[in-house]
Order: sequence, then structure tokens, then C-alpha cells
Amino acid sequence: MISIQVEHNVIYTVAEEKLTNEDYDRLIPLLQEKVRSFGTIRWYFEMKEFEGWNLSAMWRDIKFDFKNNENLERIAMVGNKEWEKELTQLMKPFTGATIKYFDLTEKDEAKNWIKKIEI
Repeated sequence: MISIQVEHNVIYTVAEEKLTNEDYDRLIPLLQEKVRSFGTIRWYFEMKEFEGWNLSAMWRDIKFDFKNNENLERIAMVGNKEWEKELTQLMKPFTGATIKYFDLTEKDEAKNWIKKIEI
């Protein structure tokens, strides 16, 4: 299950349990619309009691990331499991986004980082 909030070009998601195609039926069109509106987006991805993706949902996530490689500016991955931290490292070669991992105890810092404008 995924919950989604949007603030301009920043998409805040909280993933719980296992993500499914139904979650991506809601998420992907929203991400695409924000890319069309803003050119680049920032994505806060919090993992809470997260169990991963079903296979087709994972494929949809990968396809979106590859197709929008230059449209993803920053991704904040927030979790509390070692495999979630390792997932962040595995993603880095496949995107032009700056990706940073934060522990769940640092989610306020992650939200500040994802919004921060650099000059």
C-alpha cells in the first residue's frame, strides 16, 4: 500500500507492506503529470514496514525510473532495514538523480533535504 502527497515538484510517498500494480496505477500517472508540469521532480520514498514489490509493480517502477532518468532530480530513501539501505546504493548507477538514504529517525532531515534549493 502506498500513500501519496504532493507539494509542487516534490512527491512524498510512504510505502507499507508490499507495493502492487494498484499502487502504481495511482503513482505513475501522478509522477508523469508532475514531470510534464515541472520538468524535474524530487521524490521522498519512505519505507514503513516495507516488504518490497510484487514482480509487475517492481517492473513498472524500473521502467519509470529508466524512462525518466533525467527528470528525477533527487530521491530521498527513508527506511530502517539494511536491505533498504543497500537498495539505495544499487539504484545509483541507474539514475541521474542524487539519491540519499536516511534512517526513519531522520525523516525530518530527509524532508528538508528533498525540498532544499541549491544555488
